[in-house]
Amino acid sequence: MGNLCDSLPKPLIEVHGKPMLQHQLEILKREGISDFLIITGYRSESIEAYFGDGRKFGVNITYYKENTPLGTAGALFRLNFESDFLLCNGDLIFDFDLSSMLSFHHSRNALATLFVHPNSHPFDSVTLDTDESGRVISIYKKNKKPEFFQNLCNAGIQIVSPELLTMYNFTDKADFDSDVIFPAVSTNRIFAYKSTEYVHDVGTPERLQRVSLDIASGMVKKRNRREAQKAVFVDRDGTLNIHKGYITSPADIELTEGTAEAINALHRLGYLVVMITNQPVIARGECSLSDLEKIHNRLSILLSDKGAFLDGIYFCPHHPDKGFEGEIEEYKTVCNCRKPAPGLIFQAQKDFNIELSESYMVGDSTADIEAGKNAGCKPVYVGDGTADTVYRFGSLAEFAEMLTSNAIN
Repeated sequence: MGNLCDSLPKPLIEVHGKPMLQHQLEILKREGISDFLIITGYRSESIEAYFGDGRKFGVNITYYKENTPLGTAGALFRLNFESDFLLCNGDLIFDFDLSSMLSFHHSRNALATLFVHPNSHPFDSVTLDTDESGRVISIYKKNKKPEFFQNLCNAGIQIVSPELLTMYNFTDKADFDSDVIFPAVSTNRIFAYKSTEYVHDVGTPERLQRVSLDIASGMVKKRNRREAQKAVFVDRDGTLNIHKGYITSPADIELTEGTAEAINALHRLGYLVVMITNQPVIARGECSLSDLEKIHNRLSILLSDKGAFLDGIYFCPHHPDKGFEGEIEEYKTVCNCRKPAPGLIFQAQKDFNIELSESYMVGDSTADIEAGKNAGCKPVYVGDGTADTVYRFGSLAEFAEMLTSNAIN
């Protein structure tokens, strides 16, 4: 934070008129939390002087002061926890539905549930891979990634069971990710709660300015999943990346011009950006599910190189026509998720609480347009072909530019 932190601890830095930590207390109080334990170190007296015992904020606050730095987890082993607790980094601005995260945590009997999301800088974040249930199967440290990895970043919010802490006996400094979570992945009881709700660290002056603007605009509150979201659903081939026929290798992914910038512009307008794609290469036996995951990870990496990300990726693996050498019988079926059917859009609607009438479906084929119509979205055609729709643009970038300029009704 440069000289922003020279005279006060980071949690007291003002964001849109109040300290970061006060923003956190107010949101969590609204979510039903009344008892807080604040772990302090540098300039702890400033924090205690401002927040006191919490009565003026309508909560109860106690403190644990580290006389020597104990890392992000060392203090936890000097405290007694009788039930699951929420652990939050002190440099975050957030607004999320805690009850939904708690329900997820309890349904998995998790030792820890990590709030995770895609972000624009995964290479300097702790990232992880999960299975379909959300169970964490791999964790990668900052700046140490495999060639292909999911853009799922640990946001610095987690629900922790005291049982997790009994697995260790740290008496000195400890790092929550490296020393506690990483080894516990082998228990199969570390889970990731995936969400697009607003969680941003305020680690640089630029991010401080960004979150201040987001609070002022109301975007922080609007991203809570209790609020109806609006989205831009986007096709993959020919919309996000250059159309090269059936893609079966990550090396074939090449972004269309202006794609990353368009996604960022749509995010600034408050839209989720969710990919909806037919992938018959699975049914045809030309590409495995693990290969397709690598392809989509490659797409996410290329976007993150330009500071952009997708909020969700949904694909249909089916294809109704038979007769292909090597085809996979279980996927040769008529389904409700292959565009122009709207099944994938409806699944995303359920996952993200999306108001479809305020959303767009953008693609380069009639199947994309019909899927948008069938789902109740506003269909947008991009490219040089023909399609029956009011909205037509040369590219996703052109669509985002026109939406930004309020040229679309």
